[in-house]
Amino acid sequence: METIKFGKSEVVANPLGLGTNAVGGYNLFHQLADEDGKQLVEAAIACGINLLDTAYVYGLGHSEELVGQVIKNHRREDLVVATKGAHDFSTGEEVINNDPAFLRQQVENSLKRLQTDYLDIYYIHFPDHDTPKAEAVGALQRLREEGKIRAIGVSNFNLAQIKEANADGYVDVVEDEFSLLHQDHLNDGMLNYLHDNQISFVPYFPLASGLLTGKYDHLVTFPDDDIRSQIADFKEPRFRQVRQAVDQIRPIANAHQATVAQVVLAWYLTNPLISAVIPGAKRAAQVEANAKAMELQLSKTEYQTIEQAFQEFQNTTSGKSLKDPD
Repeated sequence: METIKFGKSEVVANPLGLGTNAVGGYNLFHQLADEDGKQLVEAAIACGINLLDTAYVYGLGHSEELVGQVIKNHRREDLVVATKGAHDFSTGEEVINNDPAFLRQQVENSLKRLQTDYLDIYYIHFPDHDTPKAEAVGALQRLREEGKIRAIGVSNFNLAQIKEANADGYVDVVEDEFSLLHQDHLNDGMLNYLHDNQISFVPYFPLASGLLTGKYDHLVTFPDDDIRSQIADFKEPRFRQVRQAVDQIRPIANAHQATVAQVVLAWYLTNPLISAVIPGAKRAAQVEANAKAMELQLSKTEYQTIEQAFQEFQNTTSGKSLKDPD
C-alpha cells in the first residue's frame, strides 16, 4: 500500500490510520482502561499504522495524554499525529469556539499533553457560528509558520464553510463522516471541491458502528436505552437493506480469505476520492485485523460490485454520528 500526502503539505502517512476516541475517551464510552488504550495504540504502530487521530474532546485531553505516553517511546518522525480542538468549557458549559486566540491556546495545550514539539495535522474540530473561518485558519497558518503544526485541517464543516476556511488556500485536509451507508458527499459537491483544490479527505466512522462488519443479523435487538434503537440505520426496512448490501460483500471476503470489515476498509483505500481512513477500535485485536486491509488488493470488478451494492445509500444522511467505533 502506497503512502499518501495530505493536501499541499509535506505530511505523509500510511492510508489506514487509527481513530482514538476509545483511547481515554471516558466521556464517550463506559469502562475504558488506560492500559488497554495504550496497548491499542502500541498495536497499531506495530502493525504499520502510523497515522494516529485524536482530539481534546476525547476524554477532555485524556486521549491525547495516553497517545502522548505511547509516542514518546517511538521515533517521533515515524508517526503522524493528528488532533483536533474547538470545544471550550471555560464557562462551565460546552461551547464551540474557533476564535484565533482560543485555537492557539488549544494547540499549545495539545502539544503539552501529547509531549511533542509539533503536531502533524491540527483540525478545527467543529465550526462555530461567529468566527470568520478564514481568520480561524489564518491563526493555524501562523502556527504552521512557527513550526508547531505541519498541516491544517477542518472537521465537520459543510461545503460553504470549507470554501470560506480555504479562502487563502491554507487548508490541507478535511475530516468528516462518510461511509458506504452515508455517501451524501458524493452528491453535495464537497468531494469534487476537495479534489479540485488539492485538499485531502479523511472519513471517520467508516464501519458505521459495526453495520459494515457483517456482525449483525435479523435477530439482533437493542434495549430502549441503547442509541442504536433510535437510529434509522438499525430500523426496518433500512436495517434489512443494509444487511442485504453487506451480504454482497461476503463472497469477495471469502475469495480473499478476509473479513467483511477488511474488504470494506480496502474499498475506501481504493477509492480515489479518499486519502486515508481512520477506523476506531476498543481492542488491540481489532486494530490488528483492520491493518490487514492495507494488504488486500481489490480488483476493478470487486470494487464496482461493492459500489453498486450500496448505490441506494448515496444520498443518505439519516442515521449518522453513532459514537461506538465497534
